[in-house]
Order: sequence, then C-alpha cells, then structure tokens
Amino acid sequence: MAWELLLGSDFGLMSLGVIVGVLVIGVLMGKLYANKMNEESSKLGNK
Repeated sequence: MAWELLLGSDFGLMSLGVIVGVLVIGVLMGKLYANKMNEESSKLGNK
C-alpha cells in the first residue's frame, strides 16, 4: 500500500523526488568536502 501511494500519487512522486534530490545533494557535498580536505592536506605536505 505504501509503495502504491508513493509511486502512484502526485504528492508521493513529489516526495520521492525530494528524497532523491536530498540524497544526491548529500553525495555531491560529501565528495566536494573530501576533495577539499585532500587538497588542504596536500598543500600542507601531509600526504
């Protein structure tokens, strides 16, 4: 029933879109921050 409501209604699809968007933004921010930390570490010579 929950899957039918999530995938079959307009507000369910909007909720699913928000959930996916938040997950994508979280992954992208994590990669960005990891790259920045590695860049700072390389600048300081702590590689």
